[in-house]
Amino acid sequence: MKRISVLIAIIGLSASVLVSCKNEGNTTGEPSAENQYKDHKGEHPPHDGDRKGPPHGGDRKGPPKGGSPEQTKTLEEIGGYKIGDVATDFNLKNVDGSMISLASIENAKGYIVTFTCNECPFSVLYEDRLIALNNEYAPKGYPVIAINPNSPENEKEGYAAMQKRSEDKGFTFPYLVDEGQKIYPQYGAVRTPHVFLLDAERKVQYIGTIDDNAKSPEDVKVNFVKGAIEALEKGEKPSPNFTKAIGCPVKASKA
Repeated sequence: MKRISVLIAIIGLSASVLVSCKNEGNTTGEPSAENQYKDHKGEHPPHDGDRKGPPHGGDRKGPPKGGSPEQTKTLEEIGGYKIGDVATDFNLKNVDGSMISLASIENAKGYIVTFTCNECPFSVLYEDRLIALNNEYAPKGYPVIAINPNSPENEKEGYAAMQKRSEDKGFTFPYLVDEGQKIYPQYGAVRTPHVFLLDAERKVQYIGTIDDNAKSPEDVKVNFVKGAIEALEKGEKPSPNFTKAIGCPVKASKA
């Protein structure tokens, strides 16, 4: 009889301990987190990606770190040339010391005016393609005229650096300094590289990027500049005549 009484006491003590442990984590009398979400229309507790507040890493909205390489403003917002506008001629210093204007280029049927620079990774990626473009189309009357719009305050973009870059890469086209940074705003160049294809009357016929794959020339599916030139050769209007430029923002002078 005594053994039965002891056994009953042990069972009672165990039950008491179990109840105490179950309630230990919630001493406020409030429902547990799990029960709170059960009461909210049967929803489960939110996962990390569902919670409010700034999302993580690549899920956040807005441009990636360093800004988007794609032109963000429209032609109207930029305020430069639009399709059909007549471009004003310029007279800029070439890396060989000569002065180059559009009028000084004989037998031109058009001009591939390209704003580019020394240091932008996108400009570097397109250098060989610009050389190939000039080698193919300059003999047909459509030469590349490259202009560096960046501020010479950066020594890596200055005249001496341009000369070295042209020599190292073997540029087959003029590489001009935008002295005083007066020309690129007229055109509305906002990225490097940024192409403006003009016809023989200097009318703007195409504005934008060179092709549809900056990173890999082998994977290019649409070459916009070539297509625009071929259209002009047939007496047709380029289509498309505008694409968003892909590259680094033009760096203006701090003054």
